[in-house]
Amino acid sequence: MKRFATANWQGSGKEGKGTNSTQSGVLNNAQYSFKTRFEDGNPGTNPEELVAAAHAGCFTMKLSFVLNEAGFTADNIDTKCTIDFQDGAIVESHLDITATIPRIDDTQFQAAVKNAEENCPISKLLNTKITSTATLA
Repeated sequence: MKRFATANWQGSGKEGKGTNSTQSGVLNNAQYSFKTRFEDGNPGTNPEELVAAAHAGCFTMKLSFVLNEAGFTADNIDTKCTIDFQDGAIVESHLDITATIPRIDDTQFQAAVKNAEENCPISKLLNTKITSTATLA
């Protein structure tokens, strides 16, 4: 299986502008720029935000599979991923997880979270520190 996304950039690094699109069409010429990447409050996306979305989505799905393998099915899993971008590098990806899972105890839940954190494909792709905080609702 292969998936793709495209990017287009016009102009200089600081004054230019770009767009991102995805194979599925969910992103279709989504704008990004220096301001959307390095300043707050500007409309548009940025690479770090897209990495955070990819990591949150991948991890959450992997956690669901890990739970299923252990005999549990989550009623709900919410994951927030925060990418820490400093000095031109992603230095950490932190996952905040809140889940509702019938019949699971916290030890089993934390083990499942650790498994998913270490084994989701995006975690494996990232060359950075990955941390998590997981809470049962």
